[in-house]
Amino acid sequence: MRNNDPSTMDSRLPEVVIPKENAVFWMDGRGRWLNRHGRFEHKRIIDHFNRAIRRDENGYYVTQIRGNIREKVYFAYDDTPLFVFQVITRDPIHLLLNTTESIALDPTRLFVKADQLFQQRGDERIKFSDRALLAMAPYLDESAHGFSIRIGDRTWPIPDRCPCP
Repeated sequence: MRNNDPSTMDSRLPEVVIPKENAVFWMDGRGRWLNRHGRFEHKRIIDHFNRAIRRDENGYYVTQIRGNIREKVYFAYDDTPLFVFQVITRDPIHLLLNTTESIALDPTRLFVKADQLFQQRGDERIKFSDRALLAMAPYLDESAHGFSIRIGDRTWPIPDRCPCP
């Protein structure tokens, strides 16, 4: 099988850009890929799409080599295409994203929106999947004042709005 890892693709190939209005796939609010036939089912295909997510000044896209061209497909998504899929509970806590990127948990950048947990990174929102949220449960507290996260002997409030600058 050919290596379609976007980070190793030959940038000298001619590029075909497909706008999101013409994309035949999209991502739902739970980080699942879909097309007109329904949800993607094959793990290798799902993993490939997740690893291929990139962003430029025009938005999020996936890219792959098809024959002798580099195809860049912008896609529609609900809310954000970036998801925490796994919580690595070491010191410090790390978050594994659907893109396979690992980032540190930043309690000061967490926020809740529509009962969903997010971490802000620059101008990007990263949403916690249901499974990741379950892994975070031992660190989360709820009171009359809202949610907070407790790590060791420190506690941070989790606002109901983005802590964007």
